[in-house]
Amino acid sequence: MNIIEILKHPWPWYVAGPLIGLTVPVLLLMGNKSFGISSSLRHICAAVIPAGLPFFKYNWRKEAWNLFFVAGIAIGGFVGNFALGNPEAVVVSDDTRQTLAALGVTDFSGLMPANIFALSNVLSLKGLIFFVLGGFLVGFGTRYAGGCTSGHAIMGLSNLQWPSLVATVSFMAGGFACTHLLLPFLLELVK
Repeated sequence: MNIIEILKHPWPWYVAGPLIGLTVPVLLLMGNKSFGISSSLRHICAAVIPAGLPFFKYNWRKEAWNLFFVAGIAIGGFVGNFALGNPEAVVVSDDTRQTLAALGVTDFSGLMPANIFALSNVLSLKGLIFFVLGGFLVGFGTRYAGGCTSGHAIMGLSNLQWPSLVATVSFMAGGFACTHLLLPFLLELVK
């Protein structure tokens, strides 16, 4: 099997997980840098918004490496999807398929269920409200928590930071609550 064939298939957790985890010591050794994605939006705003807002008055150039990191993630995702896409169907457990089918989600041909993320759903008034409101809530929560899941769960927990433990537990509890309590309600509204 050549390298392209290896890259086209999902990697097992015991390979991908340690590779993600190794970003922490690499960033620390490369100059005491913190891993996180949500701070890049602040850096972009500080770079392009010349307004005198105190929140954006800092030396964003010192954190420019983060912008290249995020650009690399976007480019890597694009290349991974279009050039190295998994030739096999997305694997979803039978229990999950049955649960989602009861909620009206039946198309598992891609990474995102087409029943929810079809262009007609996204461009509808209801879809725009869900996505805009949902995006705002995610952004607000990220700012309120002082970082995103990758920053807290990967970097913060590795550094034994108490706020990151609280944030990660809260992210997980919120995810479970939304999946089991809020998602069925929202899927009914989208129908």
